[in-house]
This record gives sequence, structure tokens and C-alpha cells, in this order.
Amino acid sequence: MNNIVANRIKNARILKCLSQQNVADELGVSKQMICKYENGESMPTSSKLLDLSKLFGLKIDYFFSSFQIELGEINFRKKSTFSKKKQESLKEQIKINLENYLWIEDTLSIDYNFKNSIKNCKINSIEDVENMVLKLRNEWNIGVDPIHNIIQLLEDQEIKVIELFDVDEKFDGMATYVNNKFPVIVVNGNFPVERKRFTLLHELGHLLLNLPECNSKQEENYCNKFAAEFLFPKNIVIKEFGGKRDRITLTELISNQKKYGMSIPAIVYRLVDSGVLSKQRHTNFYKKIRFNPSLEREVNQSRFETPEKSNRFESLVYRALAQENISFSKASSLLNKNIDSIKESSLI
Repeated sequence: MNNIVANRIKNARILKCLSQQNVADELGVSKQMICKYENGESMPTSSKLLDLSKLFGLKIDYFFSSFQIELGEINFRKKSTFSKKKQESLKEQIKINLENYLWIEDTLSIDYNFKNSIKNCKINSIEDVENMVLKLRNEWNIGVDPIHNIIQLLEDQEIKVIELFDVDEKFDGMATYVNNKFPVIVVNGNFPVERKRFTLLHELGHLLLNLPECNSKQEENYCNKFAAEFLFPKNIVIKEFGGKRDRITLTELISNQKKYGMSIPAIVYRLVDSGVLSKQRHTNFYKKIRFNPSLEREVNQSRFETPEKSNRFESLVYRALAQENISFSKASSLLNKNIDSIKESSLI
């Protein structure tokens, strides 16, 4: 038990980006005592555990949970200022969410066997990505129709989606496997819906594509191509815009933004990539909005109306509660809601 509590204290400290001295100062103990807590050499008293719970913003039961997961290799899409300390903090935040997710599935005896149907399809050039997207869409029985809810689609395909809201704005998303079995995509839940959709599919590319040996920039390009092709397939782009064009109206762009859930700048880039617009027109587009703030605001406005929200975890918690697999108290802890609101939802 000491080792479990020790690991949890250390992980929680990393989660909050605090040093041992920071924690010691808040608890009114020495840094050496915090070190002993984290090494399992000393067990905090009940009052000190309560203080730690308040300091870290975590429920007391977090410190005693033996249900832990192992994250696979993580590819962060990040800006250069996204520090190592923030990366480690984010990993702990992800682990907490995933531990709860997998714990509730385990409680309900739910087990999945995800299959990557394009795992053995080697990509040799960026053009091959188009065929991979078409193959995957056919495997998933979605044809080339617009996708109204990416999160629902991914969860239907046994890919876990976690949205983080209390997260650094520089974090876009990441993808990994948990316990070498469960595919997981994590995304910044604060993004406009179009950016969230693109990020989810970009990270799906990281999970599924069998890429050639390449540097990180090339890998990002492959995954961007995958996301763009998945949202708005090339043959549909040409069908919507009627082939090669010299000019495109804003009304056309807005109409397709609402239909395919893709930002206008991303659609314009898609038009260039599909041969509908020239690269010069793409350059002119950015010059035009750069010197026209009102046009820039209109171009960058979010308009896709279908919400991209992950509700599966919450539904599983209420299912476990209804089946009396868990208590109201545990449901309250998992959903971070007060018990009264949980009870109000249990009408039948």
C-alpha cells in the first residue's frame, strides 16, 4: 500500500508541475519528508493526505487506487515553448483520465479488440495516403459522405477519445496505445469544432498509418494529408467546386465549411492540393485577409453546427451506477460532480 500511495503522490506532484519544495511549503513539512513520502519510506497521516488531496485537486481515493496504466510512445504536436515539465504534467493528466475510463470498462466487463485494417499497407509517398483513406472509409462503411461527428465515429471503431479542457493552450492532441492494446486519441477540448475535428483525424493518422522512414516534419505532413483527405476527399472537392478555377467565392467556402466541418483556410489549402486553385491563388488569399481584419475574422469564424463531444465515459459511469456496479459516491468521484446531481439523473 505504501508504494501505491508513494507513486500517486509523486505523479500528482508532476501533474501540478510542483517541486518537492513547493509541496513541502504548502504542507508545512520538510522537503526531506516529501521525498520520504514519494519513496514509500513514510506514510502521510490522514490529515496530510487530506491536505495533499486539496493541494492537487484530486479525490482521496486517487491515492489508494492500484488500477494503473502504461502509456505507449507519445507523439506530441506541440510548439517549441511546450516545456518538458508541461509534457510530463500532461501525461499524468491523460493517465488519470484513462485509468478511470479503463477501470469503468473493467467494472462492466467490457473488452474490445481493435483492428487496424491498414496496418500492413505500406505508404511510399504522400499520394498513397489518398488510397489509405479510401480503404479505411470503405472498411468503416462510411463511403465518401460528410462525417457529422468524428468522435462518435472513432468511438464506434473502438478508439477511445479523451477531451482535456484544463490544459495548456499550446497542446493540440496526441495519440498512443495504452497497455499495448487500447488505441487512444487525446485532444484539446477548448478548440473550435473545425480544428478539433482536424486534430482528431491528424492523430488518427499517427495511430494507423504505416509510414516510411521520415523525419518528424514529414510525418506531420503525412498526417495532415490524412486528416484533410478524410474530412474532404479529393474527388469530392473537385465535384463540389467543379474542377480547376481562377476564383472562389466566400459563399462557396462557407457552404462547404458547414457541410464538411473543415475550416475555410484548410478548405482553401485543400483546393490547391486537389488542383482546383493554383499556389499563387493560395498566396493571394492570405495576402487579402492579412490586410482586411474584418474579412480575416469572417474567414476564421467557426460555423460547423454538429457538436464534437465525447460522452461515452459518462454514459458508462451511469450504466455502472444503474446496474449497481458502483456507488453514488464513486460515480461522483469519476465524473467530478456532486452526489445530488448524480442522484437527480437517476430517474428510473
